[in-house]
Amino acid sequence: MALPTDPHETPRIALVSTHGYVAAQPPLGAADTGGQVVYVLELAKKLAQLGHKVDIFTRRFEDQPEIDEVDEHVRVVRIPCGGPDFIPKEYLHRHLNEWNEKALRWIKREGLTYLFINSHYWDAGVAGQRLSEALRVPHIHTPHSLGLWKKRQMETDYPERADKFEQEFNFKERIQHELIVYRSCQLVIATTPIQLDMLTEDYGLARNRVHMIPPGYDDNRFYPVSEASRKMVRQRLGFEGTTILALGRLATNKGYDLLIDAFSVLVERVPEARLRLAVGGENMDPQEETILAQLKQQVVDLGIADKVDFSGFIADEDLPDMYRAADLFVLSSRYEPFGMTAIEAMASGTPTIVTIHGGLFRAISYGRHALFADTFDKYDLGITMMKPLKHPRLYGRLSRMGAHKARSLFTWTGIAQQLVALVEGRPVAQALEESDWGEPWNDGD
Repeated sequence: MALPTDPHETPRIALVSTHGYVAAQPPLGAADTGGQVVYVLELAKKLAQLGHKVDIFTRRFEDQPEIDEVDEHVRVVRIPCGGPDFIPKEYLHRHLNEWNEKALRWIKREGLTYLFINSHYWDAGVAGQRLSEALRVPHIHTPHSLGLWKKRQMETDYPERADKFEQEFNFKERIQHELIVYRSCQLVIATTPIQLDMLTEDYGLARNRVHMIPPGYDDNRFYPVSEASRKMVRQRLGFEGTTILALGRLATNKGYDLLIDAFSVLVERVPEARLRLAVGGENMDPQEETILAQLKQQVVDLGIADKVDFSGFIADEDLPDMYRAADLFVLSSRYEPFGMTAIEAMASGTPTIVTIHGGLFRAISYGRHALFADTFDKYDLGITMMKPLKHPRLYGRLSRMGAHKARSLFTWTGIAQQLVALVEGRPVAQALEESDWGEPWNDGD
């Protein structure tokens, strides 16, 4: 299919994100529906502001409509496969041949052409590569996380469960498909320095096949407010005392149990401290309910139940004020490819602590933009949380400079501009001709 040649035709981009509940208003916290969905939606909106029309291709299941309009230039296009039920992301790839056939049929029927395809996570990478080859347009893949890294982390953290990992996470097939996708697409987008290193060293990609673009946040929503406004927000949301906040999906890798252990160290030194865990979605599955019950039992066993609040699901419109209301935000993950919640917290002016088991801590200066700690060491994390609460000058610096760092590096507009520049920096037709569908094309590094 030919690339757009009409100068009056708005160029169109295809984003592919096949798993989870992708929607104009996504049910964040639902199964397989979290930061990646936010990433794809925000990227699509900014690509549209830069002068493109954007189709977000995903899987249609349950009672979802075929089309979901995000705005005038962005829509979610749902293609069915694998029946009407939800399918976990680890096993969705088994149904992607059907998905691709139907997606290509839909694109042909609508008479659409695309400037490039950008796929997200390995399942969508499989689908995006097949679309790319059929439509003869460049395919840029964003992994978000890497199978090899997750496998190593899980084996290190839970050696007693290692014999169950293959059934639960399907690592062998995942890593095989990752290798194929990364070597077949035109470019792989790493979101952290750790990913960049692993893609070249462990997956064997040439350096000119990988480019790093960090995730972004919406600077129209996440920004600091005056102390008077912050007090009003705290009152409205029911914040009392010195409050440490963590929020996100209910998943073991998020490390909320590690944070609770560290908080028990903190309250010995800061008795007025409270921990607010805004975790889980509107509807929890049995696994999430089990994790929540374990966390609640943990605070009882530690004798700190009166100091820990489980506030549950946070509506998207309340998210910026949740960050602002907190005195400290903690990203306590066992492993975290990046950590969008930490960037949003920093952007909102809230002093932030991030795990060293991830990518973000390598992008910040300790004591200037944020603090970082080993989340597996409850004393390291607990005492690190204490520092800004005990030292007002440090607290003020983290609040000011964290927000500045977020604005300077991590806005969605800058990320969308970088993505488009990777394609526009070299004529698309030339890239197609020279890449021979699988050979490297230079990203300009």
